[in-house]
Amino acid sequence: MQTVFTVGHSNRSLEDFIQLLTAHGVEFLADVRTAPRSRRNPQFNKDTLPDALAPCGITYRHFPELGGWRTPRPDSPHRGLTSPGFRGYADYMETPEFDRAVRVIIELAERYRLAYMCAEALPWRCHRWLLSDALTVRGLRVEHILTPTRRQAHRLTPGVQVQGITLIYAG
Repeated sequence: MQTVFTVGHSNRSLEDFIQLLTAHGVEFLADVRTAPRSRRNPQFNKDTLPDALAPCGITYRHFPELGGWRTPRPDSPHRGLTSPGFRGYADYMETPEFDRAVRVIIELAERYRLAYMCAEALPWRCHRWLLSDALTVRGLRVEHILTPTRRQAHRLTPGVQVQGITLIYAG
């Protein structure tokens, strides 16, 4: 079973973030932020991060197709997700665009030790959690990087209904 990792850059220094990635052997960083920049933490901007990671042997790629901040559909079946942003992301997970991007992540994970990144440190407060559900039902093992020495194995969101690779967060 292929393993992928998730990580949130939070307000870490660039040095601490790189140490976090290297401590877990990450070779490929997939940026799943919708907007790959930060005023508060410019060290994680798309313009500078690839050059900072390259000397450490880490490849960077932005995946806007997997970014959060999606608007929920009025007829969304994901009523169990109280956050409109999460509900919108769950709706988006049903699209061909999402499926194509996830397939690319899976292919890359077969060649590299891959982590996908967003800004939020806590995975359960980020769309990475729902993306982790999607990868889990596709047969990948997902682990959330928390510290240089600690990871947490992903577990499907309680109450989610799994129908093949389709997830319904009905509540």
